[in-house]
Amino acid sequence: QVQLVESGGGLVQPGGSLRLSCAASGSIFRISAMGWYRQAPGKQRELVASITTGGTTNYAGSVTGRFTISRDSAKNTVYLQMNSLKPEDTAVYYCNSVVRRNLNGEDNYWGQGTQVTVSS
Repeated sequence: QVQLVESGGGLVQPGGSLRLSCAASGSIFRISAMGWYRQAPGKQRELVASITTGGTTNYAGSVTGRFTISRDSAKNTVYLQMNSLKPEDTAVYYCNSVVRRNLNGEDNYWGQGTQVTVSS
């Protein structure tokens, strides 16, 4: 299995920046993709950004141009650089990994979440 630990959340003013980190451990060589999701109270969890092992990135339309997902394979870590933050970005952000099974199929693993609050 894979364990994911997020860090970097906090309180920031609108227009500010924050960088989230997600460190993966365990069967890391079975990870095919990693991403960031977020969930606001009473709202459905949504994909924010993802990156595959091949380096292909994908972003939600609401964050395109403001957020950047990246990875450091040597550190088994994925980052989410968040710029020009807006109050609507306020949510718990979760790191996600898509992990290949031994022979077929895949599983999703989740970090514990880190709170991001954008407020004046």
